[in-house]
Amino acid sequence: MAIPTPDIAEQIISTLINNRLAAAAHLVGPITSVYWWRGEINRAEEWLLVVKTTAERFDELAGVIRELHPYEVPQIVAVPLVAGTADYLEWIRRETSPEPGV
Repeated sequence: MAIPTPDIAEQIISTLINNRLAAAAHLVGPITSVYWWRGEINRAEEWLLVVKTTAERFDELAGVIRELHPYEVPQIVAVPLVAGTADYLEWIRRETSPEPGV
């Protein structure tokens, strides 16, 4: 998702990680975004936030992002994971479990 400032991204990351909604997050930027909004082409400097979670935690994660994100329509999407090593996928599942260590 695109975030307007690194400070807002850090707030979102901290909330997601502290509430075990994400196992990890990567903040990349600045990036240049070019997009349509309300009939006009816009250009903005933003930061890209990539979050690692499970399908089971997605809806709750999306709800928290909506609360914290300043955009009217934030980019909250899930990209299908077609493969991954068993130990990495288990780490994501374990770290996003509502009960730590489960």
